[in-house]
Amino acid sequence: MKKGKILLASAILFSSFFATFLNAKTNETTTKDRLDALSKLNKTINTVEKYYVDDIAFKDLIDKTIAGLMQNLDAHSSFLNEKAFKDMQVQTSGEFGGLGITVGMKDGALTVVSPIEDTPADKAGIKAGDVILRIDGNATIGITIDEAVSKMRGEPKTPITVTIVRKGEPKPFDVNIIRDIIKVESVYSRLIKDDNILYLRVTNFDKNVVAKARDAIKKHPNVNGIIMDLRNNPGGLLNQAVGLVDIFVDSGVIVSQKGRDVSENSEYKASKNSTLTKLPLVVLVNSGSASASEIVSGALQDMKRAVVVGENTFGKGSVQVILPIDDKEALKLTIAKYYLPSGKTVQAVGVTPDVIVYPGKVPQNENSAFVIKESELKAHLQGELEKIDDKSEKNDEKIKNKDDKNIISRQKVDEDIQLKTAIDVIKVLKTNIRG
Repeated sequence: MKKGKILLASAILFSSFFATFLNAKTNETTTKDRLDALSKLNKTINTVEKYYVDDIAFKDLIDKTIAGLMQNLDAHSSFLNEKAFKDMQVQTSGEFGGLGITVGMKDGALTVVSPIEDTPADKAGIKAGDVILRIDGNATIGITIDEAVSKMRGEPKTPITVTIVRKGEPKPFDVNIIRDIIKVESVYSRLIKDDNILYLRVTNFDKNVVAKARDAIKKHPNVNGIIMDLRNNPGGLLNQAVGLVDIFVDSGVIVSQKGRDVSENSEYKASKNSTLTKLPLVVLVNSGSASASEIVSGALQDMKRAVVVGENTFGKGSVQVILPIDDKEALKLTIAKYYLPSGKTVQAVGVTPDVIVYPGKVPQNENSAFVIKESELKAHLQGELEKIDDKSEKNDEKIKNKDDKNIISRQKVDEDIQLKTAIDVIKVLKTNIRG
């Protein structure tokens, strides 16, 4: 018996020693591999520094090495040198000189995620999904997002030419744009008067979105439903996306965040105290709806709270953070991915609408076409009458037109088949609730 105990103790001791030996060997191998890899990197840098055709300062060589590393991780990670870091700080201040577009890398090409509403790019006709082939004659092949943004930003009132490749167009074409100060109204609302529906437009997710959306909804408590328009919304702050969903739902996980480091994993849940309305809801999306827009539309769809109408979204569901290297430089690094309540990711997939509708005008039959012509005639005759009206009547008309800016006209609806479809869906939802 005593001998058996000794043998058992010896076996345990040997096992512990062998495990320690293996662990030490593994650590030794890992350390050796790291040292070998670092030695290879050092030799490569020394070789380039010594033999490359142009003389490159050692600091620039290191910056290029870091930039290349970040660029090859994924399309959204990047090295922010001193200039890029300053540019990002300027952008987050909410006002900068530029074109008014959000760009991303899609299939290796510099692609417009969305033009920001009422900016130079939007007015020049830039569309979501456009590929930017050249910037002022310089090819964008191999360029990073931050380099592209840096080239497109500049002093207000200065010109820039971007060469666009657009699906359906036979060949690339140039678009000339004049830079301007970019100021964005993140949320505004209109009433679709004939149908008593609140139209809520969210152009980007800045820090004011939830507060402004709540104010708009509170002002119109007796509408038949709400249409939330997230088309060409490139995203923004995660907490605002979560807060916006929370206005419409009272329980459940809105979105989860998962990364390699378990400490980065988190869930964002709805709170009953934040719920504001149970009105029928439709969300409008298109290929320019990205990131936070996809969280909102995807979560409301998964939670059966809204009907999503439009086109498939961009597919950007990763989390980036800014990690400073020092006071002047930083890394923008992807640390996690977003997951919808169903467990699906939107990364490279996007959100598929419940009702797929492509942009365009509402088809008109002969009778409805006559109504449009009659409306145009009426507007023309009204203009002729104004020429002979007195000054006070003209002022009254101006005041009336100003008030009408809070209303979406029937003509506007007829020019937007996606919006028209959303209105029809609200009517169906309202009828089902009554039934």
